[in-house]
Order: sequence, then structure tokens, then C-alpha cells
Amino acid sequence: MENTTKELTLSKSTLNKTYFRWVFTTELSNSYERLQALSFCVSMLPTIDELYKDKKDEYKAAMQRHLQFYNTEGTFGGLILGVICSLEEERANGVNLPDEMFSGLKTGLMGPLAGIGDTVIWGTLRPIIFSLAVTLAKTGNILGGITPFLFAIISLILGYSLFNFGYKVGRESIQALLNSGMINKVITGSSILGLIMMGALSASYVSLSIPIEIKLSNAEPLVVQELLDQILPGMLPLLVIFAIYWYFDKKGQSYNLVIGTIIGLSLLGSLIGLF
Repeated sequence: MENTTKELTLSKSTLNKTYFRWVFTTELSNSYERLQALSFCVSMLPTIDELYKDKKDEYKAAMQRHLQFYNTEGTFGGLILGVICSLEEERANGVNLPDEMFSGLKTGLMGPLAGIGDTVIWGTLRPIIFSLAVTLAKTGNILGGITPFLFAIISLILGYSLFNFGYKVGRESIQALLNSGMINKVITGSSILGLIMMGALSASYVSLSIPIEIKLSNAEPLVVQELLDQILPGMLPLLVIFAIYWYFDKKGQSYNLVIGTIIGLSLLGSLIGLF
């Protein structure tokens, strides 16, 4: 018997609602625990509603997938949102896409796209437009008060274009990806890329040193930090990261407890002269 099941396809209206929710909520729900996860999930709700309105279990699973930690630059992040919408559409149509693929793609793409977006949007486009606006304003030109709005308009158009591009590319490439057997490699590669980005960020932003000096008779004082650096530069920050990772992996995921512990130990170490 011929299969007459109608394939689910997201409507243009739903896609527009998804993108514009992302535009207006990207920076509204930031927290140390999950950053943009809530905004991403809220943005996906129109898509989830249309695809899984009659499948309660899939509806709940989709919400849980998109409440995981997430953070990227808003404009270029539209590309990821479009790809995820495409993958959700494929999953709703019966394609076997594991949860790990969604989280792996988001984790692997959010870091690189954040770097590109911060450079292009905030490091290049905004200074150029605002500098032009200031120049016009200094000459008394009324365009000086209007020009800054170009930044929002260009960002909106670029983000919308990237969102639609991500949706189309994801939709067209997913079948080829599945048929080629590359899905596990994509998940693994994306996860590795995400870990590399997190490692680079950890090395850049986690700082810890011990300024203790051990005085020796008839010799220069022995500086503990210099000794540690000779063994392995950045040893203490690395140990801190490993300790936090071990806690999350073995004990639980209480982010507030980790933050409170770090603050408490930092204050105590500073008070006794250890850090």
C-alpha cells in the first residue's frame, strides 16, 4: 500500500516567528548557568509547536534538548538556529537523529561563529557605522542621528539571511550525511571542536598563581610559582578546570555551588596570602 503520510514542512510564518523571537530575546535571559539556553528554547517554541503538537513525548524531549547550555553571537547565531530548525523538521518526519547530534552541532558551531560574529558585527561594522554617524553629527548633518540605525538594520538583514541559509543547507544536506554514514563523525567532530574552544577560553580567562617565596640561606628566595611554571606553564588554572570538570561529571551540576566555592576559596586564599 502506498504511504500517504504527509511530510511535515515548517511554514514560512513559523520560521519567521522562530527567528524574530531569537532576535528580540538573545540577550534577555543570560545567566552564568546556561547563558542563552532559555532564549534559544523560547525561540524554538513556534517550530516545536508546529512539528510536535500531537506528540507530547517528542515535544518535551525537544524542549529539554534546547535548554542545554548555549552561547554565541546573536547575528551569526541565526545560522545555527536555521540548521537546528531543519534538523527538527527531519526528526519530526521520522529520520533517526539522536539528541547528541543537536547538542554536538550547537556546541561545535557556537564558539567559532561567536568569534566571527564578534569580529565582523561588533569589532568592524559597529565602529564603522558609529564613526560615520559621529562625523555627520559634528557637521550638523541630520543624518548623524539616523545613521546609527543602519547597524540594527544591517545586522537584522544579515542574521535573517544566515538563518534561512542554515535552514536550507541543513535540509538539503542531512539525507546525504545520513546515507554516507558520517553522522557519528559529525557528532564526534563537533564535540571535539567544542572542547577545543572551551579549552582555549579556559586558558585565556582562568588565572591563578601562588606568590609565595621560600627564603633560603645564602641563596635567592625560591618562588613557588616560577617552580610550577618550569614544570608546566598554567598548571594551576588547568588543575582548577579539571577539578570543576570532575565535579560536574561525578557529583552533579550545581553551578551556583561551584561559583560560590570559587569565590570563597579566592577570598580565603587572598586573605592568607596564598593566591
